[in-house]
Amino acid sequence: MNEYNQKVLENALKTEKMGHPLYFYEETDTTNDRIRDLALEGKPEGTLAVAELQTAARGRRGRPWQAPAGSGVWMSLLLRPDIQPTQASTLTLLAGIALAEAIEEITGLEPAIKWPNDILLNGKKLVGILTEMDCDMESIHSITVGMGINVNTKEFPEELKDIATSLYLESNREYDRCKMVWRAMACFEALYKEFLAEGGTFAPFKERYRAKCLNMGKEVRVIGGETYLATALDITPDGELIVRRKDTGREEVVFSGEVSIRGEEK
Repeated sequence: MNEYNQKVLENALKTEKMGHPLYFYEETDTTNDRIRDLALEGKPEGTLAVAELQTAARGRRGRPWQAPAGSGVWMSLLLRPDIQPTQASTLTLLAGIALAEAIEEITGLEPAIKWPNDILLNGKKLVGILTEMDCDMESIHSITVGMGINVNTKEFPEELKDIATSLYLESNREYDRCKMVWRAMACFEALYKEFLAEGGTFAPFKERYRAKCLNMGKEVRVIGGETYLATALDITPDGELIVRRKDTGREEVVFSGEVSIRGEEK
């Protein structure tokens, strides 16, 4: 897309709340950091930060993530849901559904979600989601949902080319990044409104998520308090991953940590 700036993005958004107001940065450290600052300033739910270039992008467990200028969608959304802090992690899963569906609508490609916060295409990472929360024991002050989509990236550095991909590399065509932003916001807004109407439960979205979840039926490595091999069986109504351990045969619920898919580890 030739034009990718605040005015173009604002004119493209067709949402009630998500993306309003919108802050566009030619360059910033991370859009998550910008949203946290805006949240402290009292900006409303739906505030969206979009960057052309992130200089300190990071993924799960603080790992650096490549974010080249002019090729992707790097954005973070401010949420202020009236839910319990224990329910907040499911917003990562909602974002996964929204982004996977938006990408499929626009491109016709069929990305899959790797629980809990990555979207893959042909076994390589296409989208990363990083959700961060500011809360106390009983209430949420703000939630930042960071989303990075490799859209028109032509190549990756040597250390990433075997694990990362882009929509361009998978289809040999460029896509309108502005359209990607507004479709993602529209898809997420619809899910979020239903989520709040249902009292912050993930149960209504479980099957929708499960249908796109790459982990189902696969042998996985669970990395957390301990590391073990297991088979991924299902998703709970709260969005956790149910696995059967290889060493004990017991079923366990994975609440957090990292889950890699065996045979697709890089």
